[in-house]
Amino acid sequence: MNKLRFTAIFYSSFILVLNSCNSNQSNESAEGTTADTTATAGTETPTATSTIINTPQHMMVVTHRVANFEKWKASYDSNDSLRLAFGVHSYVVGRSIEDSNMVLVATRVDDLDKAKAFSKDPSLKKAMQKGGVVGAPNIQLTTMVFQDTAAIGTDLRSRTTFTVKDFETWRKTFESNKQTRIDNGLTDRAYGHNVDDDKKVTLVVAINDTAKAQAFWKSDLLKQQREASGVTSQPQRFVYRMVQRY
Repeated sequence: MNKLRFTAIFYSSFILVLNSCNSNQSNESAEGTTADTTATAGTETPTATSTIINTPQHMMVVTHRVANFEKWKASYDSNDSLRLAFGVHSYVVGRSIEDSNMVLVATRVDDLDKAKAFSKDPSLKKAMQKGGVVGAPNIQLTTMVFQDTAAIGTDLRSRTTFTVKDFETWRKTFESNKQTRIDNGLTDRAYGHNVDDDKKVTLVVAINDTAKAQAFWKSDLLKQQREASGVTSQPQRFVYRMVQRY
């Protein structure tokens, strides 16, 4: 009898221990599943980087004629240290569509006062003469308040300068007409104003369809939009092809 009672107690204890082990394994498995699920749920898709820059950026834009583009370009690139000494960084070089010896040079500026000093420094004049610049260059310092750096499929650009009654009024009206420009083969790339006078506006657009763009520039619709935005001068347009973007 005692032997039977001992055997019964032994098997009961063994069953309890076995059930306990199975329970712990189930809990561990469940906890592992929960941890894996939590880790998976915590994985986030990286946010796409915006190509729009609204932080004001000072730029120096120079247009001039050269005797020989290849000779000038080699000279320009060899003088990078001179520009950097004044906090001026190469950005874009372009050539006019109408006259390939008319060149546009856009640079980014670290310090406005240094850039102003550079524009009048004898070393710049000497470097231009050595590179074959013909005649007096047109140098403008601009504060760009909008830039779109997205890669697009055209290297054709138009840079237009004009005056307005009030920059913010012009900007509001200009932004409201964005779709019209898109429909007419133009994509906004940058705009801003003269560093010392915000009534002098600079606008850069990409040209996706030359025929549509040319027709739009001559249209009554654009004339009406200019009037509504407070444009007070005849726009001066420089159409060019980008040769290099630094």
